[in-house]
Amino acid sequence: MDYYSSQISKLIEELSRLPGIGAKTAQRLAFHIINMPEEQVANLSNSIINAKRNVMYCKECLTLTDKEVCPICSSPRRNKRQIMVVENPRDLAAYEKTGKYDGIYHVLHGAISPMLGIGPADIKLKELMQRLQGDVDEVIIATNSSLEGEATAMYISKLIKPAGIKVSRIASGIPVGGDLEYIDEVTLLRALEGRVEL
Repeated sequence: MDYYSSQISKLIEELSRLPGIGAKTAQRLAFHIINMPEEQVANLSNSIINAKRNVMYCKECLTLTDKEVCPICSSPRRNKRQIMVVENPRDLAAYEKTGKYDGIYHVLHGAISPMLGIGPADIKLKELMQRLQGDVDEVIIATNSSLEGEATAMYISKLIKPAGIKVSRIASGIPVGGDLEYIDEVTLLRALEGRVEL
């Protein structure tokens, strides 16, 4: 039995297709949208349509942008000889928020996962190898510490090392406020291996 009119039900159904949005959240969002001023709803829908039509991959690092080359790759202040490899644009944004990295990026748009049928050809590795034909001193692999992220990091490292380019991996370890007794063995080992002198 439908509780709402067909248009409200359709809006709830469409919103619930978004990742991380369950039925209750979709319902709450739908009623919020319905109660918004029409101008705000038009701005929201136009923003969604414009983003879908105009956002593309940066031709250099493959992050999402509305220009041919993203602001990071086009900045003269960035160190173009250092490339940080990340899994997705959200990871790139997380590093940019630190304000401490001045190199450029390469976005893989995924990680190798044999269980999910994702192999090296399914992520942007070929494009990374093409970029390494230029002047690159170091590749920093900043994939997640998951099984897939680790497998991807190892694969990339084996591909790049024969070219004589320095390959490094971001350190991972114990989070601030984490109790040692609850940390898994792999994380503890990585924390120990990545220790620095005080």
